[in-house]
Amino acid sequence: MTMRVLYGAAPADIKSYDTQKLRDAFLVEDLFQLGQATFVYTHVDRLILGGAVPTTSPLTFGSGEDIGTPYLLSAREMGIANLGGAGSVTVDGETYELGNRDVLYVGRGAQTITVQSNSSDEPARFYMNSVPASADFPHRLIKREESKLLELGDQKRSNKRNLRMYIHPQVAPSCLLLMGITDLAEGSVWNTMPPHLHERRMEAYCYFDMAAEDRVIHLMGRPDETRNLIVANGDAVLSPAWSIHMGAGTGSYAFVWGMTGENQEYNDVAPVAVADLK
Repeated sequence: MTMRVLYGAAPADIKSYDTQKLRDAFLVEDLFQLGQATFVYTHVDRLILGGAVPTTSPLTFGSGEDIGTPYLLSAREMGIANLGGAGSVTVDGETYELGNRDVLYVGRGAQTITVQSNSSDEPARFYMNSVPASADFPHRLIKREESKLLELGDQKRSNKRNLRMYIHPQVAPSCLLLMGITDLAEGSVWNTMPPHLHERRMEAYCYFDMAAEDRVIHLMGRPDETRNLIVANGDAVLSPAWSIHMGAGTGSYAFVWGMTGENQEYNDVAPVAVADLK
């Protein structure tokens, strides 16, 4: 298990950022390394992002040494989404089987987590979001068919998509973490339309199921002074509460969204008209 730290930035800071500095502050690359568990601790609402790709051997993590607590989840909760082949997650001796697009909620206080692939030829790709938690909720496996489906967008505007809520009060309760997966319909390219702000929550996107040659152009920043990040398969983007977030892809893609903040009201947003973006 390795963990690096990102400190984030304020809206005024990024006025002078060049491309590399913007990527260093908000783009998380190389999360999914074969045979490794990799974590990034960000000071944007203290979200931890993680990726683990077990191959021939299981991967175990859970120590809180890097964050100053006995265990990683001593005062945190976690969502684990499987974006690859079939695998399993064992939490303190209890094993959960995760297929593609299944999500496991791990409640506060878990000590040891072990992830494993059913086949090294088609390994699982586990993506983690962890946030501080002040209440206990039971671990729960949410299969894809148990998630809440929302059909959004319009094919004529190239933004038709299926949004599935997994860790959400209407599906699987948590303290502050929200987590779900959005798939774009064939021929659609735009996600999160219209763009919006949610001042009371930050968000992270992890883009996946992209061809190696494709990219997503992710727009961020204040509505009147936007910036962009060019994002590849498996990359994650941090979206502070002050930033819009939307993107368009050169080919098919999906993304995991995770949120934390003051509330869990999914519709507590301030939409921004596309015509007002600059």
